[in-house]
Amino acid sequence: METRDLLSALSAWYADQCDGDWEHEFGVKIETLDNPGWLIQVDLPGTSKDGVTLAPDVEEGTDGSWLHRSADGRILRVACGPKDLERAVRATLDFLSP
Repeated sequence: METRDLLSALSAWYADQCDGDWEHEFGVKIETLDNPGWLIQVDLPGTSKDGVTLAPDVEEGTDGSWLHRSADGRILRVACGPKDLERAVRATLDFLSP
């Protein structure tokens, strides 16, 4: 999936959650980390993944790339290296897909 398609898919998932209530309390955050890297956090309550957990999973590349993901049933967290944002969005969508 191309970058544009990944962003469209994430946007569509978010839009599908917005029901007049959910978006006032929950949402999706994408921010930078100081190590450096990126962090994507998705609130799961009220979605089809509410209560679904994901054991911490770590992928470390030899070229400095990395990806960490976990979900505690309330929040999905996907963190990655500074050049791995596309990979992190893909991992986020993989978890959120039915």
